[in-house]
Amino acid sequence: MDHARFIDTPEALEALCRDLESCSWLALDTEFIREKTYYPQLCLIQVATPDLVACIDPLALEDLAPLDRLLRRPDLLKVLHAAGQDLEIFYHRDGTVPAPIFDTQVAASLLGHGDQIGYGKLIQAVLGVELEKGHSRTDWARRPLDPEQLAYAADDVRYLAQAYPRIRDALERSGRLTWLEEDFRRLADPAGYEPAPDAMWRRLKGINTLRGIQLAIARELARWREQEAMRADRPRRWLLQDEVILDLARRKPSTPADLERIRGLQEQTLRRHSQTLLDLVRAGLSCPQEAWPVLPPRVQLSPAQEALADVAMGLLRHQAQLNDISPAAIATRKDVESLVAGNADCALLKGWRARLAGKTLLQWLQGERAMRVESGQLHLD
Repeated sequence: MDHARFIDTPEALEALCRDLESCSWLALDTEFIREKTYYPQLCLIQVATPDLVACIDPLALEDLAPLDRLLRRPDLLKVLHAAGQDLEIFYHRDGTVPAPIFDTQVAASLLGHGDQIGYGKLIQAVLGVELEKGHSRTDWARRPLDPEQLAYAADDVRYLAQAYPRIRDALERSGRLTWLEEDFRRLADPAGYEPAPDAMWRRLKGINTLRGIQLAIARELARWREQEAMRADRPRRWLLQDEVILDLARRKPSTPADLERIRGLQEQTLRRHSQTLLDLVRAGLSCPQEAWPVLPPRVQLSPAQEALADVAMGLLRHQAQLNDISPAAIATRKDVESLVAGNADCALLKGWRARLAGKTLLQWLQGERAMRVESGQLHLD
């Protein structure tokens, strides 16, 4: 599998897909650019099995139907690392997501490799191979790609195809392979990649500094920005930076002169969208109070609950150590605080996280289990 096949003709793609017909799984990765667009521009698709590795050029191929049919096969497992962005690309192409999937980044967290381990570090840990990093900033849309670039891209699936069986076998030996099914189903759910302009205000950096009518204005502006970025296929930050939206919501401009005083509001945006921005601010101001957006409630712990959360964090680390897994892969401090506050929908009480730590922490919080120290070690009764 030393030589990677470069696929840039319909005939070569058909031949590759025929060679992959009998496979039960394959490694999959993509290269893309999105610095100047809203939607990621797919530039290269890499696939590998234990017997072959190939780089497919979607810029040279008008029709990827043979590959699409292959990736939609429900009996073919698609193995990716940090799958989210790759799956988003496929979703934006045709509204579907390759499934079923196996994400080695998620899986690695159950094997003690830490939370959100990078591909290079995982390959180093599992295979002892140190990967080349020199082409991580390549402009993948430029053609022709040189041999070094193709080799770099091929390595992203070449070693993934070697690491996957080891990761899968290690999970099977530990009895944890089935624990990931819910995580993988969620990753492969197309609904997770559907743009949601109406909800974009929640993701504004610093949104928790706004109150009341300001949130209504921010919602209008964030919705418009998302829809306009999608329509023009341009990065949302090119229209309005988050901090500009917040400033507009606070200052509530009503005239073009007011807009010109907003720091960071680009001249091009002012020229093209000045009246639209004023209309959006006005729409937010006219929103009745009962329809104002509401920020998600923040967990407010009492001093006694804060102390419980501190101890619970120690218990979480204890459970993580017992199971040879990173605490961060199980839960965050916010998750623990949510559990202490009595939130039944807490992430710690779901799936494998509940198995490893959540149920134990809940039993301790409810007084059903006790902690003790013996010979310098923490024990649970």
